Order: sequence, then C-alpha cells, then structure tokens
Amino acid sequence: QSQLVESGGGLVQPGGSLRLSCAASGFTLDYYAITWFRQAPGKEREGVSCISHSGGSTNYADSVKGRFTISRDNAKNTVYLQMNSLKPEDTAIYYCAAALGCYYYTGDYDYWGQGTQVTVSS
Repeated sequence: QSQLVESGGGLVQPGGSLRLSCAASGFTLDYYAITWFRQAPGKEREGVSCISHSGGSTNYADSVKGRFTISRDNAKNTVYLQMNSLKPEDTAIYYCAAALGCYYYTGDYDYWGQGTQVTVSS
C-alpha cells in the first residue's frame, strides 16, 4: 500500500522548534515534489512549503519564510520540515502531499498523509 506518514508533531512553547518528517512507503519519492500543508480549526488548508523532486528548488509561504526550512533525503524516502521560532498562529494539523510539481490546488496531489498535530502554546 502506497502511503505517506507524518511524524514529529506535538506541543511546544512559543519560540520553540519542531521537526516534522514525512516518510513514504510503497513508492519512491524520487520523482515527486512534496508540499507541506496545514489546516487550523475553522480555516482552509494552506500550502506552507514545497520542495522539488531533486531538492534543488524550494518555496515558502510568506508567513513562515525565515523560520521554516524544508529538506529531503531521497535515500531515506523522507522529507522534513524544520520549524523554528514557532508562534501560536502556527498551530494546525500539518499534512504532507506528493505530486509531480509544487501545485497550488490540493486536488492536484497524488498522495496525502494522515496529518500530525502541531500546537504552539504557553
């Protein structure tokens, strides 16, 4: 069964850090761009960051630029999202998704993970 599995979420104080992981099983990520999305209660799902299949290109939402870093290790079939200087407004369920490019529309993605909760609170 082909799937993505996120891990690394949790409760952290404002200013703290977390590293999320997105591991693929049943297929190789080598040909896929990976996007991290997040969805806060009562809000639409939004794109946070995307990395190309080779890792040579990345992009970030303005709200996380300078604080979040996306990376990938294709040998481990895993993509990471390092989140620093976390703010309460970063609280959301974080999802990773795979597609042949970094697309805006969620319907263009082939695989989705189940999500991992990130809560930033004192």
